[in-house]
Amino acid sequence: MSDSVHVLISTHDLPRAGALRDGFEAAGYDTELVTPGESLNGNGGAALLVLTGEGEDGDTRLARQAIDRLHIPVFAFSVREEVPTAELAGYEEVFGPSSDPSDVVLLGSRVVERTRLRALTGIVGQTDAMRQVLERVVQIAPVASTVLVTGESGTGKELVARGLHALSPRRHKPFIAVNVAALSETLLESELFGHEKGAFTGAIDARRGLFELADGGTIFLDEIGEMPVSTQTKLLRVLEAREFHRVGGEAPIKVDVRIVAATNQDLRQLVTLGEFRRDLYFRLNVLSIELPALRERRADIPLLVESFVREVSDRNDRAFPGISPEAMELLIDYSWPGNIRELRNLVESMVVLAPNRMIRPEDIPDEVRGGAGAALLPVPIPRASGGDGDPAAKIRPELEFIFRTLVELRVDMDDLRREFEAYREDVSLPVGDAILGTMTGGGRSSAGRGVEIAPYDPGATDDADEVEEEVEESVVVFRPGMTIDDMERAAIGAALEEVDGNRRRAAELLGIGERTLYRKIAKYGLES
Repeated sequence: MSDSVHVLISTHDLPRAGALRDGFEAAGYDTELVTPGESLNGNGGAALLVLTGEGEDGDTRLARQAIDRLHIPVFAFSVREEVPTAELAGYEEVFGPSSDPSDVVLLGSRVVERTRLRALTGIVGQTDAMRQVLERVVQIAPVASTVLVTGESGTGKELVARGLHALSPRRHKPFIAVNVAALSETLLESELFGHEKGAFTGAIDARRGLFELADGGTIFLDEIGEMPVSTQTKLLRVLEAREFHRVGGEAPIKVDVRIVAATNQDLRQLVTLGEFRRDLYFRLNVLSIELPALRERRADIPLLVESFVREVSDRNDRAFPGISPEAMELLIDYSWPGNIRELRNLVESMVVLAPNRMIRPEDIPDEVRGGAGAALLPVPIPRASGGDGDPAAKIRPELEFIFRTLVELRVDMDDLRREFEAYREDVSLPVGDAILGTMTGGGRSSAGRGVEIAPYDPGATDDADEVEEEVEESVVVFRPGMTIDDMERAAIGAALEEVDGNRRRAAELLGIGERTLYRKIAKYGLES
């Protein structure tokens, strides 16, 4: 489990150091005890330093070496239960003197796994957004559930998929990556599920598909939003029954494959448009990881540049003098619509074309210096499918975005209209003459507010006073010419009369808040 990474434990407090060593080794990690005055230059593979106490006069040389030379996180024990924030600078975690070593081991294991993940995949990042991503990868890697990885193009979705596989029990089995958008519909189905001999023209022999080849391992389906609906149906079968048929085959084939899917599109939007199966979306989105755009974690840009410079320089055997602070500031301020992929390509060009001097702002491309590259649209837009002759393929992204927004708005408006119609059926008054019945329940009521509606015949008498004498005092009578405000004033007065002026109970009868009732009482002059 250690895979060449180990935990450094200081000997400031020997009993505590011994307990921590036993705990980390029981969790499957190698450990190494280091003395307070020791140099950490030769501790390659270290993933964490745990300081079991403080040296003389608060000596923190071990911590500084771990942070500055080894670039690893540091856990520390304090001599006090309450540690001022200033003393936490640079430490990953600080524990009180009575902390349980098992808690330290638990948190330390997560940090070690994040370090291993970075080493295995090359993922770089120290911002909170990336720590959350790494923590989630470590958390869900051991299980077999399907994972959906989302994020803009170039954010590193395949690296995350490889990390999920590398930290899982399937790491010794195949990891197969498939770019769904790069294959035609007929070829995609054959590639994924294989085909039998003679299944189609050119199928001169039976061929196993990628799902069979990945049996026991992980298959990564990149750009899953581009998958044709017919293939989505077969993929759903794999997720539900763990079996499929080859193209032209009759016998089902059982497989044990973990599926990790990725997309830079909004699958929920595609579901609304009917371009992606709703049941498949929910099957894929069992566990999800969303990668932040590079512009949302600008503090990681210097670390990424340093990593790319080291990689490209070693591969091309070319020294790179470095980047000036002013030039680095330009890189940090740029919006990076192509995200990490765009940054890496720029760094490689600078390393290869560097004129044997430090890169200055004038060496940065004009579009980066000018701050160009900001996305015109707030979300990634899936392009319409179709060939060159398909009019849908010629729709500009801006118009397509407007169209999709209108579709979602139409769905929302349809829902709102249905809710309003249902409400109106309950509360609408008959057009013409009507009586709002008593506020005391029984009969048909308005939205649970206890308002009865009962028609009456005004022709029975021409004298309005006689009508009022025939009804109870708590009944509101509607007459032609009355406004909504008139009826509301009468209803509030009737409710107050019914409960002898108790405003709380009146608000309950009317189905409104007390503060609303107070405002309406003042509005209609019903204080008395």
